[in-house]
Amino acid sequence: MAQLSTKSIIWLGLFALTWLLATFGQGWLEAAGLGWAMQYPDAWVIQLKDSISAAMKWLVEEASFGLFTFTDLTRGISWVIEQPYNLARALLAEGFVEGHGRRAVQLVPPFSWIAVTAGVVALGHYARDWVLAAIVGAAFLYLAVFGQWESAMVTLASVVIAVPIGVAGGLLLGITAYRHPSFERLLKPVLDLMQTIPIFAYLVPILFMFGFGPVSALVATVIYAMPPMVRITTMALHAVDPEIRDFGVMSGCTRRQMTWRVLVPSARASLMLGVNQVIMLSLNMVIIASMIGAGGLGFDVLASLRRLDIGGGFEAGIAIVILAVAIDRLSQAFATRATTFTPPPKGDTWIKRHPRSMIVLVILLVSYGVGVILPAVQTYPDAATLTTGKFWDNGVKYLNVNFYDQFEAVKLFFLQGFMLPVKRFFLGIPWVWAIVMVTTIGWTFGGWKLALMNLLMAGFIVTTGMWEKAMITVYLCGSSVVIASIIGIPLGVLAAVNERAGRIIGVLIDTLQTLPSFVYLIPVVMLFRIGDFTAMVAIVLYAVVPAVRYAAHGVRSVSPELIEAGVVSGCTKRQLLTRIRLPLVLPEILLGLNQTIMLALSMLVITALVGTRDLGQEVYIALTKADTGRGLVAGFAIAFIAIIADRVINASARSARIRYGLEGANG
Repeated sequence: MAQLSTKSIIWLGLFALTWLLATFGQGWLEAAGLGWAMQYPDAWVIQLKDSISAAMKWLVEEASFGLFTFTDLTRGISWVIEQPYNLARALLAEGFVEGHGRRAVQLVPPFSWIAVTAGVVALGHYARDWVLAAIVGAAFLYLAVFGQWESAMVTLASVVIAVPIGVAGGLLLGITAYRHPSFERLLKPVLDLMQTIPIFAYLVPILFMFGFGPVSALVATVIYAMPPMVRITTMALHAVDPEIRDFGVMSGCTRRQMTWRVLVPSARASLMLGVNQVIMLSLNMVIIASMIGAGGLGFDVLASLRRLDIGGGFEAGIAIVILAVAIDRLSQAFATRATTFTPPPKGDTWIKRHPRSMIVLVILLVSYGVGVILPAVQTYPDAATLTTGKFWDNGVKYLNVNFYDQFEAVKLFFLQGFMLPVKRFFLGIPWVWAIVMVTTIGWTFGGWKLALMNLLMAGFIVTTGMWEKAMITVYLCGSSVVIASIIGIPLGVLAAVNERAGRIIGVLIDTLQTLPSFVYLIPVVMLFRIGDFTAMVAIVLYAVVPAVRYAAHGVRSVSPELIEAGVVSGCTKRQLLTRIRLPLVLPEILLGLNQTIMLALSMLVITALVGTRDLGQEVYIALTKADTGRGLVAGFAIAFIAIIADRVINASARSARIRYGLEGANG
C-alpha cells in the first residue's frame, strides 16, 4: 500500500511539474536561452514529406519493370477491377448501355426494384427464417419508397465487389501469417498502420496510381476494410482445437489439405465474423470513397453537406444505415448457418431442390417483360416516393430560431471553461518534456520496449515539424474523449443494471454506431457553426458508443458469486456498484476508453471540414492539393498518436486485470 502511495505521489508531482512548465515554461526557457526546447527549430525539421512526394512522382512517371512501367501495372490492375464492378453496376443500377453521355442507349435495363427486393427476401429466408426475410425486404422497400434506390444500388455494387476482394486478400494474408510466425510479426505493425492512418492520407497516392473514379474508391475501401479479416483469420486458425489438427495429421493430410479441408472449415464461424466486419467497414467507407469518384449514397451525403442540406443529408445517411443493417443481419445469419448442420435440399430436379431461386428467377423475368409496358414495375415511380427532408430542415430551423441563445451559451461555456484551458495546457508543454513524459509512461506500463516505441514515434512527430498540430490533435481528441467517457460510462452502467434503460440505450447506441460519420457534421454545423466546439460535439457523438458498450459488458460480466458474496456481507446496491462491480470492470472500461480514442482520432480528419487546425486538417489540405508527402506524414503522425495511446491503455488494462486476479502475471 505504501509503494502504491509513493507512486501516486510521484505521478502527482510529475503532473504538477508538467502544469508549471505548460503555464510558465515558455518564459523560463527563453530567459535561460533554451527557446528551442519550446519551439522546435525549423532548421532541424526533416523534410520527409518532400522526399515522399518526390518518390511518388518518380514511381508514377518514371518507374519501369522493363516490359512495362509502374503506371501500366496500376492501370492493368484498375482494368481488372473495373470489369466486374461495371457488370455489378449495370445489373443493379444502370443497365447495359451502348454509347456515352447523351448518345447512350439502354439495351437491357437493370434488375427491377421488385426483383432485387424479392432476391434479398429469398436470401433472408434461406439464411434463417421469414422474420429475417421480412426485415431485409422492408429495408430494401424503404430504399425504393424514399427515393434512394438508384444511389443505394450504386453503393451496393461497390460493396459486392470490394467485399470479396477484401475477404479473399485478408484470408490469404491471415493464413500466411498463421503458417509463418515471422511474417505475422512483420504484418502486425502494417495492420496497425492500416487501421490507424486516416483514410484521407492514402487517398492521394491511390489517386496517383489508379486515377480518379470508382476503381480508386474500391482500392481505398479494400485497404480500409481488410485488416480485421487478416487478424480474425489468424486468431481463428490459432484457436482451432488441437485434437482436430492431430486428426488431420493422422489422416495423412498434406499442408494444403490441412489448411483448406481441416483448419479453414473448422474456423468457419469466426471467419464469417471477419466477413461481417469487412462488409460493415466497406459501408462505412462509402462517403469518403465518394470523394474520389465512387458515387452512390455517399456522394448524396457529401453533396448535402456541401449545400448544408440537412434533410437530404439525413435521408441519404439513414439510407446507408438501412442498407448496412440489412446486409449486417444477412451476414450474421449466414455466419450462424455456417456453424449448424443443414440437411441437403430434397427433390429429384434442380427446381424442386432450389424453389427460392426459381421463384426469384421467375419474378426477374416477369418484371423485365411487364416493365416494358408498366415502367413502375421496373423503376419505382418518382410520384409515389416519400420524403422526410422537410421534417429535418424544419426541425433544425425551429431549434435555431427559438434556442439560438441557449446553444451559444452552451458553446461559450465549454469553450471558455474547458476547451481553451486544455488547449493552452497542451500547446504550452515543451516538446522535450512531453517526449520525456511519454517515454516514462511507456516504461511504467510496458517496460523498455514500449518506452522505446513511444520515444521513436514521438520523435518522428517532432522532427517532421508536426508537433504543434499534433498537440492540437491531442487537445481536441482528449477533450472529446473526456466528455464521451463522462457521458458513456454512466450510461453503460445504467444499461447493465436496469433492463428497461438498457433496451432504450441499446437502440440509441445502435443508431449512433450505424450513422455515417459525415452525417453528424450537418446538424452540429447548423446549430453551432464551425469551430472546435462543433468538431468536439461531432466527435463525441461518433466516439461515445464503445464507452457505453464496454462499460455495460463489463458490469454484466462480473461474477454472480461475487455479487452474492457482497449481498451476504450486507452491501447496499450502491456499495455493490462502487466496491465490487466498478473496480472489477476497470479493465473493460479502459478498453472502451481505448476504442473511444481510436474512433475520435478517425473522426478528426472529417471534422477538418468544420474549421479545426490539427493534423486532420493537414491531411485534408494534402488531399485537396494532391500532396502525397504532406498527407502521409500527417497521417503517420495521427497513427503514431493512436498506437501510443493503444499500447499504453492496453498495458494498463492488463495491469488492472492482474491486480484484481482476473489474469495471471505470465498469461
